Amino acid sequence: MSVLDDAARVESLSVLSCFREDFHACLSRRADALFELTDAVLCADGPVTSLVDLTLVAEHQRGHGAMYDALNCGRLQVERLRRSLASLPLPRAADGRIVLAVDVSPWLRPDAPTSAERLFCHVYGRAKSNSQFIPGWPYSFVAALETGRTSWTALLDAVRLGPADDATAVTAAQLREVVDRIIAAGHWSDGDPDILIVMDAGYDVTRLAFVLTDLPVELVGRLRSDRVLLRPAPPHRYSPKGGRPRKHGGTFTLAKSDTWHEPEVATVTDTTRYGKAEAMAWDRMHPRLTHRGPWLDHEGDLPVLHGTLIRLRVEYLPGDRDPKPVWLWSSVTGASAGLVDVFWQAFLRRFDLEHTFRMIKQTLGWTRPKVREPDTADRWTWLVIIAHTQLRLARPLAEDLRRPWEKPAEPGRLTPARVRRGFRNLRAKTARPAAAPKPSRPGPGRPTGSKNRRRAPNHDVGKTVKRDLSIAEHKNRAG
Repeated sequence: MSVLDDAARVESLSVLSCFREDFHACLSRRADALFELTDAVLCADGPVTSLVDLTLVAEHQRGHGAMYDALNCGRLQVERLRRSLASLPLPRAADGRIVLAVDVSPWLRPDAPTSAERLFCHVYGRAKSNSQFIPGWPYSFVAALETGRTSWTALLDAVRLGPADDATAVTAAQLREVVDRIIAAGHWSDGDPDILIVMDAGYDVTRLAFVLTDLPVELVGRLRSDRVLLRPAPPHRYSPKGGRPRKHGGTFTLAKSDTWHEPEVATVTDTTRYGKAEAMAWDRMHPRLTHRGPWLDHEGDLPVLHGTLIRLRVEYLPGDRDPKPVWLWSSVTGASAGLVDVFWQAFLRRFDLEHTFRMIKQTLGWTRPKVREPDTADRWTWLVIIAHTQLRLARPLAEDLRRPWEKPAEPGRLTPARVRRGFRNLRAKTARPAAAPKPSRPGPGRPTGSKNRRRAPNHDVGKTVKRDLSIAEHKNRAG
């Protein structure tokens, strides 16, 4: 066993070193400074609170001027970096399939009127039903999920949503590119289970299912509890009065149990965290589509998107003994009892992405810098993603450097924060392609007493392109 363990550690170290070299090769300008800045994020003692403090870390051998210059004027080959992330070993679910989660996390910038391309980001308050909109940069993340209770995810992509972007269209394009890169990397081939994509209620899951129908994916998304779906149309019967066949059946109101019919699938599962989980599934349920929103440009008759409607109710939640049921819609029809359980269990694993957001914000300092330009924010975001990826690759190599008041962790079950504590020891054994800094002198800067004659302009917050509300308005604008 010791020989096998040593071989596994050597393999993990080799993968980590190769990824560090690939990352350095993706940096086409200010490469060494950006590489050392990422190492400083990984090796700093405690959470990252500011950029200038990272220049005091021993692994960062350059001054603060070089750091700011690299972050503002550096260059990353993002597409090459995305292919490198997709080529790494990906976590899989218990049945061997790849499970992807997509979600949006904001970088709030309320007091930055000179920062361009900010949007109003939805932020939840501390109390229930208490939310607000704060200006910031929203980023759409795609990550691969593991099985079981864990705080690890594999971040694969990040896209900033701009003022002129349609969130559904951007998400569809992002998911398509991620799936194509996964297939090109050899993680999926013909005969494998379809890639499962889970998302929360903020996404139009039916629209995404229609746009991504040519890919080997299955979508599962949460629905609001006030939605109304439709049953499949009854068999057509000939009538001498004529008329076209019906496209829809009766209504199914999620909030009214008297409109429900007998479910095709019903399962009961005992869980260690939520008690008894009861799932009911209705087959071939679809929403009523209209020529509005993302369907405004659809030519011809609107499609009928059949899927599986799932109602999940658990016995209790941590801190809540009477939780409300969760409604899910899957793009798969004719789902068996085992597949229904896979769907709702994968959706519960989606919340692991929230742990990743908390990790990169509170520990790696993703939203700490007060940068002005959105391109600089994108560059820093990718550095944080690379840092988190290196922690994931170093997971089987790290030692448990726990605090005296912390409980020992099982082998291979270290959290990202504990892996980061020992990364400085692992860094010495990995590839370090950054060259030594050259001695230089700081620039003269602005003369003392002179005024700033190049003031930054202020930018408005919000959407610059608004969607047409009706078909008539859309046709009039199109001419």
